[in-house]
Amino acid sequence: MKITDITLDRLRLQLDPPLRAAWDPEPRTSFDATIVRVHTDEGVTGIGSGDTMDGFDAFKDLFLGQDPLDIVRHVKAIETANFHGGYYWPVEVALWDIIGKVAGLPVATLLGNAAHSVPAYASSAELKPPAERVETALHARELGFRAMKIRIDRDRVEDGVRAVAAVREALGDGFEIMVDLNQSWRMAGDTANASDLVKTRKLVRRLAELDVFWVEEPLPYNDLDGFKTLRAENPGVRIAAGEMQHSLPELLRYLEHDVLDIYQMDVVLAIGMHRARTLAELAQLKHRQFTPHSWTNGIGVLANLHVAAGVGGGPYFEFPFDPPGWTPQRRDFMLAEPVMVNRAGELEVPQTPGLGIELDEDAVRRWRIA
Repeated sequence: MKITDITLDRLRLQLDPPLRAAWDPEPRTSFDATIVRVHTDEGVTGIGSGDTMDGFDAFKDLFLGQDPLDIVRHVKAIETANFHGGYYWPVEVALWDIIGKVAGLPVATLLGNAAHSVPAYASSAELKPPAERVETALHARELGFRAMKIRIDRDRVEDGVRAVAAVREALGDGFEIMVDLNQSWRMAGDTANASDLVKTRKLVRRLAELDVFWVEEPLPYNDLDGFKTLRAENPGVRIAAGEMQHSLPELLRYLEHDVLDIYQMDVVLAIGMHRARTLAELAQLKHRQFTPHSWTNGIGVLANLHVAAGVGGGPYFEFPFDPPGWTPQRRDFMLAEPVMVNRAGELEVPQTPGLGIELDEDAVRRWRIA
């Protein structure tokens, strides 16, 4: 089997009303998705998505004529291309889709088959006042979710703490709450400084008193000592990070120095499926946890799910969900059916060969941009 072509479909869904993501200074009036298709001479096509794939045409020849099953070779080739361009992990996703289809098995089975489903948490996007955030948490619980992640803006800390406290009071101790401070990386053009360590230490102590399950990305990635300080001072709350950490050596350094409780590398944005699996297993061998970031689209959600389920990641899996601004229908507009949790609040691994991706070709044609 040989790779004959790699094609890209660039899609754009208009968002009305816009999504006011807490980590983005500008409201999002559109949502872009790039669909990657790896074609073979035996008629098997793999599908991937995640990053923008900008500039990939300059590197496509690295893969044409190669056997799609040679995944380690392709991961290394993607890493060399990433050094000179963007982050091309959606190609690896499409290659794993091919491998699963050829084997006749779900990719999670090939990656270890540790779990057939993973409990999901409703991952919010927008900053909402306490009463409104409680309503969304109650709705999430009605749908089966057992946990929710709430965003806190560095410039509106008191509002965020009040929202967390309101959800804790309304839903009780049986509902887990995660908090994301979004301090580890920045959107393009966001040049504001992160909160300093003293302010962050005070905030994490307050959140620990509210029994949050974890505090996510509380500091910039380069502040390893700060992360370790937060962990040492707050043994009752987990510290999570790593979603956009692209450096494999840096992630290994995190593991060697025991910086985090929970590692969150996104397999379509950060380091790929193969590398994420390796790092996840290393984290678990050190008695730490892996639960990947999954804020892209339904294809990215599925790619991360297969890795997490394959290695036994958890204890929760991120499910982007914050209606009406962010719904499965918006997120998965290119799919025949949106990815959704079951009534037990779990994401089930599709049992079809590959990743279980079924595109809505009419939607692809409708939303394709030049």
